[in-house]
Amino acid sequence: MELPFLPIELTARDPARGIARRWRVVVYRDLFGMLLVETQWGRIGRAGQRLVRAFADDGAALAHVRALLARRARAPRRIGVGYKPN
Repeated sequence: MELPFLPIELTARDPARGIARRWRVVVYRDLFGMLLVETQWGRIGRAGQRLVRAFADDGAALAHVRALLARRARAPRRIGVGYKPN
């Protein structure tokens, strides 16, 4: 994976259990050359939440994104349904 990249958008749905979640991550550079990792999550159709973290080092930003994706991969254990790309 090379930074910055296009947004990664995932959803987890299980209508029988009322689960309808969305998750998005994108990495971009600001005017000062810092890498910004922006994560958005919440219920589909709602405003949700947003978190932006800044990294000076490409390696640290990439490690953060990989950790976020690893957590999404463990979703079936946590919430009972996996995330899938849109």
